[in-house]
Amino acid sequence: MDSKPKVHIVEDDSTTRRLLENLTSLLGYQVMSYENGDDAWSAFKLEHPQIVISDWKMPGLDGLELCHELRRKSSSSYTYFILVTAQRRSRSNLEQAIQAGVDDFLKKPIGSEEIWNRLRVAERILNFNQQVKTLESLIPICSYCKKVRNDDDLWEQVEQYVNERTGADFTHSICPPCLETHVRPQMEAYKKALKEKDPLKS
Repeated sequence: MDSKPKVHIVEDDSTTRRLLENLTSLLGYQVMSYENGDDAWSAFKLEHPQIVISDWKMPGLDGLELCHELRRKSSSSYTYFILVTAQRRSRSNLEQAIQAGVDDFLKKPIGSEEIWNRLRVAERILNFNQQVKTLESLIPICSYCKKVRNDDDLWEQVEQYVNERTGADFTHSICPPCLETHVRPQMEAYKKALKEKDPLKS
């Protein structure tokens, strides 16, 4: 990215908000701040910041609700969402945050090194996302198997294609919708087949 991304800070506590404003501004980012999720959401629809740093518990839209609304909004560019929390992240809280679309976390009290690290990661992800979008606009991809035709007119896996051009490696996982739609039915069918084959093992 040629210039520093826009950063929107959403925090109802004035002391923490000013701290985040100062630290982020000192790092050279374009900063705007809001004291509640409703104002931040209204501004987001006009400003389209590349990074949002939001408290979890706030009046109006809280951090998770704000992130969820942001993810629902169709946009040509990705917004990296950092959630600020004062509480220890339990597994349940982590799952809620991930399902809402949160990318990263900041734990209070916030230090300069922590915010610097999170923003550097955010920039890397945003740069990578932009590279992928550029590739997607140019990549000839098969509608069925999703293989990509390379410069030698050969078809290869999209992971290999992107890795050769950006150096990025992919890790594979299963998203919650696919888990419910594909994996669980396959597991249930497998268990049923085993039961039918050998009822004594059920």
